[in-house]
Amino acid sequence: MARKHIFDNLMRDESPETAGDDEPTSGFRKFGAAKSISSSIDELARQASKLAEGETVIEIDPDLVDGSFVPDRMGADEDEQYRELLEAIRERGQDTPILVRPHSSEIGRYMAVFGHRRLRVAKQLGRPVRAVVKTLADIDHVVAQGQENSARANLTFIERVLFAQRLEGLGFSRETIQSALSVDYQTLSKMLTIPKAIPGVIIEAIGPAKGIGRDRWLELRKLVENPKNTAIAKSYVASEDFAAADSDERFNLLFDFLNGAKSKKAIRKALAPRNDRTWGSADKSVAATIRNTGKAFSLALKAKDAAEFGEYISRNLDSLYEAYRASKKETTGD
Repeated sequence: MARKHIFDNLMRDESPETAGDDEPTSGFRKFGAAKSISSSIDELARQASKLAEGETVIEIDPDLVDGSFVPDRMGADEDEQYRELLEAIRERGQDTPILVRPHSSEIGRYMAVFGHRRLRVAKQLGRPVRAVVKTLADIDHVVAQGQENSARANLTFIERVLFAQRLEGLGFSRETIQSALSVDYQTLSKMLTIPKAIPGVIIEAIGPAKGIGRDRWLELRKLVENPKNTAIAKSYVASEDFAAADSDERFNLLFDFLNGAKSKKAIRKALAPRNDRTWGSADKSVAATIRNTGKAFSLALKAKDAAEFGEYISRNLDSLYEAYRASKKETTGD
């Protein structure tokens, strides 16, 4: 049975910011340290509820609020959900306060526990952010942050994986991470195998991949953990075509590519060295993209005089080649 969202009383307001949020599902029983953490957070929830009923929701200059010490999102893309939140707050104000804690090392500053998107909207709109201020230990901070995101179901699977990896890297126990993500030990163990097998540069290149769940990421892990495929994947995600796709498409492109990259031809193509550069005339009437793969050299011209200049080059290939041969002889002394 899912445990009640820790700040349910504080965050219950059914505004455009919160409507339709999913209830988190917990897959494990809390005992030992996790049970102690849970009790601490429950007490925090009761205190936050009492604070919210009084006059402790205050307005803060968003420039005085830093992000959490544990990031939980990949980048700051303005997706449809963010734009809807922005318009809702622009039209009717911020209905739901964020949670902040006093900064541990800078007097007069704060650190966001959750509500980073609302904080970002306030900055973008040039408005104060409405917040509840609460002194928290780091362990309570990460559990509150993780459970808030689980309750709202607005982090993607891979963002939750990276959040868990960061918490583990900071020395938090498995029980704490389980409590923050509302997952059992086995699920967390599987999640943490993904960033260990898939290099960070590949995950970052793919992005948050909102439509891609656990099973698909685990399948990709099996493909990438082959050392030969790892090298191919790193090369492939650096391509211009890959970068031009959206995040879900990038995942599928890489997955399909690795599934089909079994032929020697596909592998050679993926690993082929590239040395691309550009050139432009001083008057900007001609521009060129130059690509050297080691075995082939291409020169693509564009801009208004591209066709005319290209014809000139093609008509003078013989003389250009002779000039090249002559310069080579001068260089080598032959």
